[in-house]
Amino acid sequence: MIWNSGYKLASAVSNSGGLGLIGAGSMYPEVLREHIQKCKKATDKPFGVNIPMLYPNIEDIMNIVVEEGVKIVFTSAGNPKTWTSFLKEKGITVVHVVSSSVFALKAQEAGVDAIVAEGFEAGGHNGREETTTLTLIPMVKEKVQIPIIAAGGIATGRGMLATMILGADGVQVGSRFAASIESSAHNNFKQTIVNIKEGGTQLTLKELAPVRLVKNKFYQDVQDLYEKCPSKEELVQLLGRARAKRGMFEGDLEEGELEIGQVAGLIHEVLPVEQIVQEMIADFESARKEKATFEF
Repeated sequence: MIWNSGYKLASAVSNSGGLGLIGAGSMYPEVLREHIQKCKKATDKPFGVNIPMLYPNIEDIMNIVVEEGVKIVFTSAGNPKTWTSFLKEKGITVVHVVSSSVFALKAQEAGVDAIVAEGFEAGGHNGREETTTLTLIPMVKEKVQIPIIAAGGIATGRGMLATMILGADGVQVGSRFAASIESSAHNNFKQTIVNIKEGGTQLTLKELAPVRLVKNKFYQDVQDLYEKCPSKEELVQLLGRARAKRGMFEGDLEEGELEIGQVAGLIHEVLPVEQIVQEMIADFESARKEKATFEF
């Protein structure tokens, strides 16, 4: 959710009954501080910060969430042992994102309070195992005792219900909120999400960090380079700097990196966050009642 989830989106989700998360991955430390402070003014409900640990300035970012009194931190893209004890000593609830049951166990051993089990369908950076959400959730459920939050391919209430039946205690939703009024993404990107059809995204760049991309010109440039058996250095050179910002935040649909999940094929309209949450809950309740009366 980098370039998508600033304080406007996070506060809107919290005000609508969810747990809004500020995406720190696209923010310099002082920009993150500003968003946290604005989020505290925009909502009196709990919110959190998602911190990808592979990004630079990680120590500054961790100190800022402590200084600003953030109560919930979601960590990802790194070893949960590195920061979990530091955060928990400060009274912060820690949730770690994983893509396999092996990493789920490691996160539990590191002392996190809950895990996000993210399937292969998810947008953005992803696991190398390519395990789908439908398979991942019950596998993780077998291994851990802490709460499980399902992620990847969830944009409807029916999707939420399905993952809970499989063992999840809650869900994390990204792509659906990327296409919201309050998302900080460029309108060009939001309209791209709405227009995506089934099969319009692909996981690529595994040699660097696996990422699910919209099949635009940049994606095709990557595929053309793969035909030449590129080195890791050649892939890095093609990727360049700030490619995700160029696409999602600045709206360059040709040369930008556009990250979104497979479930974009089910997203047909840019809506306010409050309406998205209300529709998901209504869909969840409708599906639950249908299944409760279903006869084989």
